[in-house]
Amino acid sequence: MHDIIQQLEKKRAQARLGGGEKRIAAQHAKGKLTARERLEVLLDEGSFEEWDMFVEHRCNDFGMADQKIPGDGVVTGHGYINGRLVFVFSQDFTVFGGSLSEAHAQKICKILDTATKVGAPVIGINDSGGARIQEGVASLGGYAEVFQRNVTASGVVPQISLIMGPSAGGAVYSPALTDFIFMVKDSSYMFVTGPEVVKTVTHEEVTAEDLGGAITHTTRSGVADLAFDNDVEALLMVRRFFNYLPSSNRERAPLREAGDPPNRDDYSLDTLVPENPNKPYDMKELVEKIVDDAEFFELQPDFAKNIIIGFARMDGQVVGIVANQPLVLAGCLDIKSSTKAARFVRFCDAFSIPVITFVDVPGFMPGTAQEYGGIIKHGAKLLYAYAECTVPKVTVITRKAYGGAYDVMASKHLRGDVNFAWPNAEIAVMGAKGAVEIIFREEKSDPEKLAAREAEYKQKFANPFIASSRGYVDDVIMPHGTRRRICRALTLLRDKKIDEPWRKHGNIPL
Repeated sequence: MHDIIQQLEKKRAQARLGGGEKRIAAQHAKGKLTARERLEVLLDEGSFEEWDMFVEHRCNDFGMADQKIPGDGVVTGHGYINGRLVFVFSQDFTVFGGSLSEAHAQKICKILDTATKVGAPVIGINDSGGARIQEGVASLGGYAEVFQRNVTASGVVPQISLIMGPSAGGAVYSPALTDFIFMVKDSSYMFVTGPEVVKTVTHEEVTAEDLGGAITHTTRSGVADLAFDNDVEALLMVRRFFNYLPSSNRERAPLREAGDPPNRDDYSLDTLVPENPNKPYDMKELVEKIVDDAEFFELQPDFAKNIIIGFARMDGQVVGIVANQPLVLAGCLDIKSSTKAARFVRFCDAFSIPVITFVDVPGFMPGTAQEYGGIIKHGAKLLYAYAECTVPKVTVITRKAYGGAYDVMASKHLRGDVNFAWPNAEIAVMGAKGAVEIIFREEKSDPEKLAAREAEYKQKFANPFIASSRGYVDDVIMPHGTRRRICRALTLLRDKKIDEPWRKHGNIPL
């Protein structure tokens, strides 16, 4: 027995050492934590229970039979974040560059399978050189097994990916299938083909950072949600973010006792929207003033800035926020903003998180770039997401709601539950000037007549009363009472149920 215990401790020590002191030092020299150090920061102290510590690869080709390290380059198991169960895997770059073998993939699959069965979120820390070349198709098969689990778990348990090193080739598709992706600046990157392949095929010269770094994916591609300065900041922010997520689709997001009164009024909101309808204002100011304790966890803040998405709490209840941003492109909807918001709405719907929508939208972005890029189909994604969404939906029109964009932004016609408008809201097909120039085009030569027509159009449509007279707006509210009215609406809608016709699944316009 004594010998077995000694052997056990030796194997444990070998597994904990990973690729050895030299490689651990190299990892630290790059400003990166090791796989195990990352889990220590991420999880509650002493809560991690490791699985499959002694798993080894089964490859005998190219000298691999003599290179076996317990754990095979990935640390897997479960632990707690703020007392809530979570399953985790953390790839170890010190062991074979974190490359994925058949055994490595099986460890990740076991975690995903168990998390789906018990109803707990999964956080994957990615730091890998890709498929293990020595194993050939077996490693590729391993990737596909992981992808299948990601898809099966989608909408069942929340999945978060932390990119904390390289993620290239087939490795990028597992994070892409998860719900949220967080990256670390200057030390993480994602791309399907690396700079050398790009140079060979397209003759473009590009660095790994410019091709697939954290800044690229949070500002240009929209692949990642947030970028952080270092490993520790990323892990601590994920701990904070985790508080907004339910454990599974069978549970609600955690309630937190609110120190912020739900009936709090904020009179500064009465002057937030400028008198001049063409003058911008910051929609984030409205969001922060009406949510609990001004705490708003924004996602993708540097991508498609004309729309704002993120999580907050209202009277202690987690809500998803979607809001047009008049400071950027006047709040127009375009391809990127439509896709960004649609995916977020679908996540909220999958996990029973109410959606609050703040509307100030002059329409869809015009231009050949948008039309050639498929704005029709991409804009329809947001429409589809809102129409399909069955969670409580509360909408507040703060200023403009023009054209098809009015319909798309959680209007009453797309099963909006409670729809409010501020007194200065304009709900119309388009702005007054453009409308009269079309309706009364024969009077274009007479500026006085046209001005009179514009004033008439404004009087009729530059207010929320036509829409409210038809029941498209449930109430016209004072801006200062917005928080109070939304909190009441959420209480009213807490037990909302909708019966849908049977179908296998819809066909979203991808």
